[in-house]
Amino acid sequence: MLPQLDPDLVATLADIRGREGSVLVLTGAGISAESGIPTFRGPEGYWTVGSKHYYPEDLATQAAFARDPRLVWHWYLYRLGSCHGAQPNPGHLALVELDRAIGARFSLVTQNVDGLHLRAGNTRERTFEIHGNIDYMRCATSCTAELHRMPSGIEVRDCDGTLSDAIFEQLRCPRCQGLARPHVLWFDEYYDDIYFYWSQSVALANECDVCIAIGTSGATNLPSRIGEIVVNRGVPLIDVNPIDGPFGEFAERSGGHVVRGPAGQWLPAIVAGLV
Repeated sequence: MLPQLDPDLVATLADIRGREGSVLVLTGAGISAESGIPTFRGPEGYWTVGSKHYYPEDLATQAAFARDPRLVWHWYLYRLGSCHGAQPNPGHLALVELDRAIGARFSLVTQNVDGLHLRAGNTRERTFEIHGNIDYMRCATSCTAELHRMPSGIEVRDCDGTLSDAIFEQLRCPRCQGLARPHVLWFDEYYDDIYFYWSQSVALANECDVCIAIGTSGATNLPSRIGEIVVNRGVPLIDVNPIDGPFGEFAERSGGHVVRGPAGQWLPAIVAGLV
């Protein structure tokens, strides 16, 4: 049985459905956390090697990769194993249903690099992974903009020790044989249009008739920009999140709605209201 939505939210969804409006969905770490993937910013978001603790800001940077690429790769391959061990949850599956039901009127901008939206069945052409995808790597010196699939069976299950030479040697650009890097947006990098869909995401925010923000803290630039655009346009924003945050404020400013709870619980009802 689906949970009962607030009547005002039901009316908003009915209005969007009735006029066949476009729906922009923005997802953050919260929806992946429901599948068991640790968040960057929660207490579980650090990595321990021996007696040393590393935080994402220590490792997810160009500077750290230049200093110790083996250590950075070790961490990402450990994360890759966590992502591959997770499965899409009811929140992911609800968004697949929405994608299939309304087609080109649907777009999904995700901050998550775990690939769960695509594994669940969302359309690649309508899914914009603005922080990259951990299943891919690319040339560290940009000899080509091409993305390459990670070699199979390369996940690391143990965070202790160092990355083996046998694995490290597989992490090379197939074109120039130089070192490859994870296809992710690092903390000391900027959004662009080639890899991280800056202009495309801004355009979607300027065109949507409703924005549904799910499990995002709004701590990075492009998601916050999307929220501001939606608010300034007077388009309703629906914030689905178990905790308070900036997108709850965006929802209130836009005349939208705040749904305090997990995506897996509430998204099926929201999607039902749209389709």
